[in-house]
Amino acid sequence: MKMRDTKGFTLIELLIVVAIIGIIAAIAVPGLLRARQSGNEASAIGSVRTITSSQATYASSCGGGGYAQDLADLALAPAGGVPFVSPDLNLDGVQKSGYTFTLDAPTDVTVVMAAANTCNVSANAALTTFYLHTEPVTVGSTGQRSFATDQRGTIYQLATGAAIPNTMAGAQILQ
Repeated sequence: MKMRDTKGFTLIELLIVVAIIGIIAAIAVPGLLRARQSGNEASAIGSVRTITSSQATYASSCGGGGYAQDLADLALAPAGGVPFVSPDLNLDGVQKSGYTFTLDAPTDVTVVMAAANTCNVSANAALTTFYLHTEPVTVGSTGQRSFATDQRGTIYQLATGAAIPNTMAGAQILQ
């Protein structure tokens, strides 16, 4: 009888390798998803800080001490200048890194400067306060926490991912 040359892998050996790769993937994927959420949350916090700084700049140089009511107002450049926020944050409801950003006017605010008198001739009047909130597009997938801030500049967080009310009730200060 002639001896057979047995080069290569058997089916059992290949199945064992595939099973080991599957186990390693099952261990690694949840960690990668948590890292993605963490990155999205860090990006959201950075964007909240950027918008807060933009609001301060807008108030001091364009709004006569008043704040913009809408992200689109901050995205308008004054004559001969640059916009107050980057193009990726150019309107309310914009999604960036798994979060939705909305700039609202709180209730009981006073108009500081009419829209036509602002340096960028925005669509809305400049107000005494602002309220910015951002929530994950899909809680548990794109992010876990929601964030909010106002003219005081303090960033608040809520671990459930739900929208934070403009009173900041139930939210904790981001440390």
